Amino acid sequence: MGITSLRQDGVLFAVDMPPEIDAILQEAVILYEDTERAEAMLEKAHAMAGGRLEVYVALYKFYFYKNRIDDAEAIALKALNEAARQGGFSAEWHTLTTESAQWTPAPDAQRFFLYTLKALAFVNLRNVNNAIADALLNKLQELDPRDQVGGSVIRDLALGMMEA
Repeated sequence: MGITSLRQDGVLFAVDMPPEIDAILQEAVILYEDTERAEAMLEKAHAMAGGRLEVYVALYKFYFYKNRIDDAEAIALKALNEAARQGGFSAEWHTLTTESAQWTPAPDAQRFFLYTLKALAFVNLRNVNNAIADALLNKLQELDPRDQVGGSVIRDLALGMMEA
């Protein structure tokens, strides 16, 4: 399962996304250049979605691409909390172990949690919080040794930034 992918008529946020929420998310994609309106659509979808993790991802990606890094981080932290709640494990990522939950193969809540750890590492690299990014990437590698969510890509980026 992919977090998001392209489809012929827009972006596929989730195969089982309720049509009314999907329509709002598609409108947000169309309105992307109109930041205020796109953000309002994303917030509306989030309010209607009842904890759909895909909507959190759409929100933190939107904020990141709009260079609103602090907002992206705040939503990503909320996404971690929601994924942990849904998965029945602690949201305190630094305390998690391979025994805290089923990480491989990861069910949806765990996969979103891992994916969001990766996003937070990227956000922290962007904010030049290299120690936090490194800690997040180390935890991600511990919990996702098969690299299901592609944490190695962010690790390689971090290493390249340190060498530059």
